[in-house]
Amino acid sequence: MINGSNDGVQRAAHHAGDNPVIEWGARLGYAANGLIHLLLAWLTLQIAFGNSSGQASQSGALAEVAKQPWGKALLWPVVAGFVLLALWQITEIITRRKISDKAKAGGKAVVYLALGVTAFQFAHGSGTSSNKQTRDFTRTVMDWPGGRLIVAAIGIGILGVAAYHVYKGWKKKFLGDLQEHPGSWAVYTGRTGYILKGTALAAVGVLFVIAAVRRQEDQATGLDGALRALRDLPAGTALLVLIAIGLAAYGAYSFARARYARV
Repeated sequence: MINGSNDGVQRAAHHAGDNPVIEWGARLGYAANGLIHLLLAWLTLQIAFGNSSGQASQSGALAEVAKQPWGKALLWPVVAGFVLLALWQITEIITRRKISDKAKAGGKAVVYLALGVTAFQFAHGSGTSSNKQTRDFTRTVMDWPGGRLIVAAIGIGILGVAAYHVYKGWKKKFLGDLQEHPGSWAVYTGRTGYILKGTALAAVGVLFVIAAVRRQEDQATGLDGALRALRDLPAGTALLVLIAIGLAAYGAYSFARARYARV
């Protein structure tokens, strides 16, 4: 009886994942992710050359969209795309058999749903700084029993994600996410994007670990804080320009993924 119930849930999830609304919504979500990464690349360049008035983060990118004429209206399709992409990932949690595949789908569902909520807040006119949210979160966790270990574990987890991005880009594993070969330009941008985005994420992970070791909550400020820390290093400007190129490449690849994704 239990197995029959599980089979019924899996069939329902499979049919939901094949629904045209979910499928095209997921593709819209990948395209929205591409737009955000292109904006992140622009914001990173501004930090690199010291004339940044915005934050190089997902919330900063969404804030840039919201400031434009009709920007808030344009954010509603972004909200729909991320929410439907998260819903598709939830169907993947149910239908996938390997625990590792279920875990990856679960992590992606959380990320895309969070992006959808953030986009909704900016479309509604109530968006806030992700830097402040990250600092507040880190400060709260630090006050828990074993909080420093938790923050350090978060940093190590981010470093693991960063390493996987580099590996996925170097080995071109991202091609397995696509239903057909996207062309050489998409392979090039995907490889460049994954490797250099992984580099940026590694900086974020390092700052979380430093925050835990030194008990300095202000160190953990997400991507924007990590990029600003990299700018202060020798050859920091050149490194940020390279990361900006990588983020732009990842954004371009995301548009190809919107077309060719295995959904």
